[in-house]
Amino acid sequence: MADETGTIVSDKVKSNGADTAPAVGMLNQYIKDLSVENPNAPHSFNWEGAPQIDVQVNIQANAITDEVHEVALRLAIKAETDNGVQFSVELDYGTLFGLRNVSEEQAHPFLFGEAPRLMFPFARRIIADAVRDAGYPPLVLEPIDFNALYIQQLSQAQQMAETQPAGEA
Repeated sequence: MADETGTIVSDKVKSNGADTAPAVGMLNQYIKDLSVENPNAPHSFNWEGAPQIDVQVNIQANAITDEVHEVALRLAIKAETDNGVQFSVELDYGTLFGLRNVSEEQAHPFLFGEAPRLMFPFARRIIADAVRDAGYPPLVLEPIDFNALYIQQLSQAQQMAETQPAGEA
């Protein structure tokens, strides 16, 4: 659309020059907490057979300000055989994201689906290095489809809400 002077004016930019277009950016990344346990070393280095690897993932998002949100990706990994635990690694990896002009309907899927997807490669490297530094071959975690997990959890929550009798909340 053009104004009276012939200048093209976007619907996303107000006439006073204020930017109203949605914007998202990664501001900072950091390790909040890292725990590496190697409880049966050095004996566990000689155990035969591949360990059973258990990976647990949790995502939390907290508003720091109206435009800054922290997303915390928690990964808990345990390698265990019949002989016992080889290693255990727990990582709380935080990232600050700036969100401007983003509605709640858009922010929620971003913070719980897309943001962890962006964070995961960095967290995976920290896990691989920690396991290697504990004396084992680096553990390279398979990629996780956080957007699919988000959709799955939304669907489960909707199903639970539908099956719960009215008045129970």
